[in-house]
Amino acid sequence: MATPDFIRALRETAGHQLLFLPGVSAVVLDDRGRVLLGRRADNGLWSVIGGIVEPGEQPADCAVREVYEETAVRCEVERVVLVETLRKPVVYPNGDRCQFMDVSFRCRAVGGEARVNDDESTEVGWFDVDDLPEMKRFAYLRIEKALADEPTWFRTTATS
Repeated sequence: MATPDFIRALRETAGHQLLFLPGVSAVVLDDRGRVLLGRRADNGLWSVIGGIVEPGEQPADCAVREVYEETAVRCEVERVVLVETLRKPVVYPNGDRCQFMDVSFRCRAVGGEARVNDDESTEVGWFDVDDLPEMKRFAYLRIEKALADEPTWFRTTATS
């Protein structure tokens, strides 16, 4: 499901005004060190898997749920990679505006076969880190931080 029911309900009264929403992204690695990516149906670009946290849902549970819903891959969360409020709001073709605060997780695949499992992706696949497809900086940064043996990355106003 591309737009959660709670957002559809909000839009009935909020119209197209800016909504600030919690999101997650998941950098899923298999036992060969490959990264799971999906080609997004909305823009045709490859990216890490992600989605919107439902009310009452823990972000890590959302990451696991989104990975399965979009790719049929089962995963376990290993750690938080980064926390970042995206600088620019997303403006959708219908005029809806959202700005996301993303919590990104490093995950380990534990089962399932990668395949398109919903209508949010047109392709799904495993990619060697040295042979990633063209993506937005959003995805590259998350993969970079997931592969690094560093503390959780975050941006502050002083480092922007």
